[in-house]
Amino acid sequence: MEYDLDTGAHSVYSLHYHLVLVVKYRQNVFTAERTEFLHEVANGFADNYGVEIKNLEADEDHVHIVFKAEPTTDLAKFVNVLKGASARRIRNEYEDELDDKLWGDQFWSNSYCLISTGQVSLDVLKEYVENQRSAGDDE
Repeated sequence: MEYDLDTGAHSVYSLHYHLVLVVKYRQNVFTAERTEFLHEVANGFADNYGVEIKNLEADEDHVHIVFKAEPTTDLAKFVNVLKGASARRIRNEYEDELDDKLWGDQFWSNSYCLISTGQVSLDVLKEYVENQRSAGDDE
């Protein structure tokens, strides 16, 4: 099994995540322009958290972000900063266009979905681990 691994001072790792953020009240606010703006905002501070945005796409009322992180990345802090910073920047940039859909300081729903991903499926990984025992029995 081949992995595309990153290295640190004392570690070898491959940490990829799928983040889903939902607009408050599931309002349809994302256009291609706003999605591109969000991508620029996210990339602007991702390096500060040891994160590399691999892909970012939006439907009208939610966003999917695939990113790579380091073992030292504080994921909850990164997500919260991403939500806060992007909400402020989007609301400042598109305030007049969003006032009828979102009120107050809200932009994102309070919750989010963060899923760890891998380079292989969970079933393939389970099979690989299970086969390690039988491979060691041959010796």
